[in-house]
Amino acid sequence: MKQKFIVIGAFGQIGSELVPTLQKYFGKENVVALGHSFIPQDFDGIAEKASVLEPKKIATIIDKYKITTLINFASFLSVKSENDPEGAFQTNLLGLKNTLDIAKEKNLKVFWPSSIAVFGPTTPKEATPQDTIIEPTTMYGLTKRAGELLCQYYFFKWGVDVRSLRYPGLLDYKTPPSAGTTEYAKYIFYEGIKNNFYQCPLKEDTMLPMMYMEDAVEAAIKIITTEKEKIKIRTSYNLASFSFSPKMIADELKKYLPNFKIAYKIDPQIQKIADSWPKSIDDSKARKDWGWKPKFSFEETVEIMFKNIKQKIT
Repeated sequence: MKQKFIVIGAFGQIGSELVPTLQKYFGKENVVALGHSFIPQDFDGIAEKASVLEPKKIATIIDKYKITTLINFASFLSVKSENDPEGAFQTNLLGLKNTLDIAKEKNLKVFWPSSIAVFGPTTPKEATPQDTIIEPTTMYGLTKRAGELLCQYYFFKWGVDVRSLRYPGLLDYKTPPSAGTTEYAKYIFYEGIKNNFYQCPLKEDTMLPMMYMEDAVEAAIKIITTEKEKIKIRTSYNLASFSFSPKMIADELKKYLPNFKIAYKIDPQIQKIADSWPKSIDDSKARKDWGWKPKFSFEETVEIMFKNIKQKIT
């Protein structure tokens, strides 16, 4: 049967890059992009407008296009979730339940992204294993962990074919930085290129797992298209690429901006979130079960980010 996709949150950080990749692989006629607040004027493809909190509207759109796979990227990120916990609960968790209910009713495959935010201060920091202590202390992490368990429940209870990845921080040049703990690693390029200076909200040695967006998109497509029998974990798979600190990315950026300088003015809220997360991730189960392997190194990612953001803003 031909795969037909609907992507909720299609114009956010991940969706805006996943949608054109899906179009390339499966054809524009088989990908429906769902936007909540806006649809870009230059978008080339099928687009509809609906919120993840409007399940009846989404169900109607799914019937209209005969969708087989539902992808839900609608989410409040970490800092925004702390500032608006009620909104985060509604969008991140109730929104997920809405999509799982639709999938159960219409026998759809589901992809939903989790995050390394599910881990908390009691989790081992180095090479954090797939199965470990998971006690998040942020609303973002709480909604993602509860969401993982909800996904597993729908699989065990009703056989919903739901798949998920625990994304690290993601680096891309197509969308502007937003309210996330790892977003400093995007701001640093914009501020560095414009001003040769960046004031960082995290301590210089704060190590966090990160990934280039193209790897994140390819991982999503790979797990979505993998045979059902190979998906052994129905909560969410650990996913990893590389880790770095603010000092490390600042030093790498000086290869392209020799006069670049960084200062540190710690934001207690952002630092507290970062300190609760792992420094590195063990993703061996994803590599074993469905052949995950990242393509882009830290150095390659910095080079790509610098060149494209410079071209974009200068």
